[in-house]
Amino acid sequence: MAGRADTGPHHPAPHGDGWAARLLDHLRPGTRDPRRVVAWLAEAVQGTVCLQAADGTRLAGTGIPLDDGLVADVVAGRISAAAVQDGDRHLRLVAVGSPDAGQAAGLLAVARATPFDRRAAEVVTRTAGVVELLLRERELTVAADRLRRATADLRLAILQLLMVEDTVSARRVAAGLWPGLLDTDSACVYIVEGHPAERDGLAEDCLDVTGGQALVVRCPAMDGHVIVLSPAPATAERLRSLVDGRPGTFLGGSVRQNLAQTAAAYGQAVSALAVARFRSDQAAVYAERTHPERLMDPAALHAWSTAVLRPLDTLPHHTRAELLATTRLGLEFTAVSAAKVLGVSRNTVRARMDRVEALLGTDFSDLTVRATAHLALNTQAALAEELAGTVPRPSGVRLRDLLAGPELRAWAHDLLDRLVGDGRDLRGTLRAWIAADGNAERAAHDLGMHAQTVRDHVRGAEPVLERQLLAGGTDLYEVVLAHLALGELTAPVLLPANRVQPDSPVHG
Repeated sequence: MAGRADTGPHHPAPHGDGWAARLLDHLRPGTRDPRRVVAWLAEAVQGTVCLQAADGTRLAGTGIPLDDGLVADVVAGRISAAAVQDGDRHLRLVAVGSPDAGQAAGLLAVARATPFDRRAAEVVTRTAGVVELLLRERELTVAADRLRRATADLRLAILQLLMVEDTVSARRVAAGLWPGLLDTDSACVYIVEGHPAERDGLAEDCLDVTGGQALVVRCPAMDGHVIVLSPAPATAERLRSLVDGRPGTFLGGSVRQNLAQTAAAYGQAVSALAVARFRSDQAAVYAERTHPERLMDPAALHAWSTAVLRPLDTLPHHTRAELLATTRLGLEFTAVSAAKVLGVSRNTVRARMDRVEALLGTDFSDLTVRATAHLALNTQAALAEELAGTVPRPSGVRLRDLLAGPELRAWAHDLLDRLVGDGRDLRGTLRAWIAADGNAERAAHDLGMHAQTVRDHVRGAEPVLERQLLAGGTDLYEVVLAHLALGELTAPVLLPANRVQPDSPVHG
């Protein structure tokens, strides 16, 4: 092999046959692809072209046998280009890119049967410069994508820490990238729902309208959801303006909650989102409708929920918080969805819920039990702060006492009476479906109708009640509590009979 090595940049004067303009066309948006440039170069110089990375990996073109020593010199930066003759082949090797480490990012090699004239040599050199620009752009794009993914992962990690009440760790993680974002004791959670295929753009819009004053997370459980946690009061109106007049986009928001109650706030936002789907402005906030727990005596509700959850008080604080947060989400969603939100396996979710079941001595497969446990879990911690320093809590409060209030019964009548006007007896079907723990086949057997008819009746009740029922969660539990308040379903016992607790038989 004989040849000449060039020890510095070689930039001949341009020629006028138009190849330079055609080369620059490859820098236009939509055409930037090193493979296309390599294919163009092969045709322009009537040769074989190979673009390879510094480690020898072929990036584009056709493989060309090359001398390892010469390649190493070019890649290492000892020479920037080389022209050699190997038998009946004429070769040009040009370094592509010069990173800070002094080693080229890659190598452009061209082989042809005839010697390189001045034009062909210049075409190769200029093309190497264009390829370098394209490779650098690709590297920057990849780096930007990695940064976006890492940032999104951090946002999700912060949300998951808040979901299990680990506010200290959440603040530490957030402080480096979003200083001051979580320097607050409370915040609201919002869910913006759109088409799954458009979620990335929706998330970017949420980031823009909140101006860095919110934690914006692509929901790991629901493909069309973007979760927004923000302490800023202006966030609600900014998100409303985002969904206003945007077909197929809805907004649900929670009331302001302590950061440790992020899981409860998330559940509220999901509940509000269900209402938003039936509203003309496509937005709703949890506080905009009456909820059964708001019609119960706060002190009595706190006393009852404290007694129900007392078996968990012997656990370490972190373990207790983890079990409570997981169970809240597990009652609100499926185990799979709860696992995605928390960043754990569905088996972990089920194991934690099984442990809570065992501690409470109850069975979450019973829909009335789920609704009652959901009430205890989602009100106890919030009321603990609200009632701190007030009058002592009453003792011996029973579930039946909470359900017997005239305000709650009036609410229940108003809610369920909405179904009376339908000639299909939606109310009767709904009651039988709840009694069958949401199993359409069992309810159909009890009613003497087809299971699909049961599902159609339950689905037909949803817009009338402005609540999602088949999906489960808060909306369904409220309807269950309405039936319990009116005595149309039997109130469950959350604790075993041998424990002296408010719901045990020894207390009536």
